[in-house]
Amino acid sequence: MAKKIVRKKSNRTASKVKKETRNRYNLETLRPPRGSRKRKVRVGRGIGSKLGRTSGKGNKGQKSRRGYSRRRGFEGGQMPLHRRIPKRGFRSPFGTIFDVINVQDLNVFPAGETVTPDLLRAHGFVRTRQQVKILGDGELQNKLVVHAHAFSGSAKEKITKAGGSFEVLA
Repeated sequence: MAKKIVRKKSNRTASKVKKETRNRYNLETLRPPRGSRKRKVRVGRGIGSKLGRTSGKGNKGQKSRRGYSRRRGFEGGQMPLHRRIPKRGFRSPFGTIFDVINVQDLNVFPAGETVTPDLLRAHGFVRTRQQVKILGDGELQNKLVVHAHAFSGSAKEKITKAGGSFEVLA
């Protein structure tokens, strides 16, 4: 039976590794991460490049021609999806869009305060510059003077029931 010879690792390699890690980042060793710098593919440069002659576009047809771009939603002559699905509803071009706030949200303000759309924006209840409508969800505990562009019927009732008043802005 042959005896197995085990070689002892020298300390020189260990010190070499330490040196490399110490001086790992400096101007000479800086380079971009692997895979981040990819060369662009140059098509039509001969058959040896695998993208020569037809440049990967195949043979003939509309898609191989210069300047081809199909329009959005085109499905090759098949009836496109946006025409296949049923249409429903109606959006009025004259309708107004409101930012809505419920009556219960107004309980944050102290009694006797005048609540305006600008005050609601300052407190973060309204985020856009759209008109404000007050809806009647919840109960109002404080007597407030509320200025808004529109009110629901139940909101008007609850504001007056709490002893406050409301004013419709133009």
